[in-house]
Amino acid sequence: MEEDLIKTLSPLILAHIGDAYFSLYVRTRLLQVTHNITHLHDLSAKIVSAPAQAKTYHAIENFLTADERDIFRRGRNAKSHAPRKATVTEYHASTGFEALLGDLFLRKNFTRLEEICELAFKEALTWKT
Repeated sequence: MEEDLIKTLSPLILAHIGDAYFSLYVRTRLLQVTHNITHLHDLSAKIVSAPAQAKTYHAIENFLTADERDIFRRGRNAKSHAPRKATVTEYHASTGFEALLGDLFLRKNFTRLEEICELAFKEALTWKT
């Protein structure tokens, strides 16, 4: 996708792409942790939830570049619907995190996308459930 077009996309569109990518990344990566379908489902649901993504973002924030933090802020500040299973703050932070992933994916910056997703994944595995 062209750079100029990516810049014009709504942060919510970027978040839509980022959500799909992160969900698939987590599900695939969890296969190295367990093959039990119940555990796969439970762990992936926890890791990709809005509260978890918000917590993850804050844990890896210092690893991000200024440009990446700007993309996060655009996503976080985008107008969207009310969250169901998260606070408004968590929901906005998770939208920002997903927007960052979506932006990296559409720009085909797969190396950086992998680095950030792996950091987020490893961080999430350290939490007590």
